[in-house]
Amino acid sequence: MSDPEKRAAELSRMEAARRQTRHQLDLIERQITRKMTAIIPELGRRQPGYRRGRAMTPGAFLERYRANLAALTAERQPEVDALTRKLVRQDAAIAALRARHGFPLKPAQDGNGAARGGVR
Repeated sequence: MSDPEKRAAELSRMEAARRQTRHQLDLIERQITRKMTAIIPELGRRQPGYRRGRAMTPGAFLERYRANLAALTAERQPEVDALTRKLVRQDAAIAALRARHGFPLKPAQDGNGAARGGVR
């Protein structure tokens, strides 16, 4: 294998690793969304006296939703932070390799090939 082929293979491996990291971040986001979707029916049932003629407090549902979302997000935050840092390092390494070896520069992409403005 010639030197340019080795560099192209290395770039390909680095981009595959970056896609895998992005996939892991997306997976965590989907898991949080799925848990919140499962919790939603329970959030509306906590109002005492709701069935006895008293109306639900405005904003109570939204307040409970936000509290649960914050708890679920905080639970996974260390993992999200680590993966985000890894993604930033991978982006920098790919950009450096492209610049050093004359590969065309292109913006960071998500798993679907759509350009991203930055890391979420």
